[in-house]
Amino acid sequence: MTAINLTVWILSLVLGTLTLLFIFRIVLTWYPQVDLNRFPLNLVAWPTEPFLAPTRKLIPPLGGVDITPIVWVGICSLLREIFLGQQGLLTMMSR
Repeated sequence: MTAINLTVWILSLVLGTLTLLFIFRIVLTWYPQVDLNRFPLNLVAWPTEPFLAPTRKLIPPLGGVDITPIVWVGICSLLREIFLGQQGLLTMMSR
């Protein structure tokens, strides 16, 4: 396994996991009464909050709805496509 293939594998795993966690955060915004510091939900909240907190300062809630997880799903998808897509930078280097 070359270094590029290992990088592709790790980056794919990280971006896929982050995207899934941000999608869970989108669903959790539908339930504002939920405590994100309790066990099963803190597994979603703790890894994503360092990304969401600074973004909330730039993008305030629209109509009381926090849209920053949606923004981060878009960013993760864009990065995944740029680096790992069919014509992505790392994909082209590994051929």
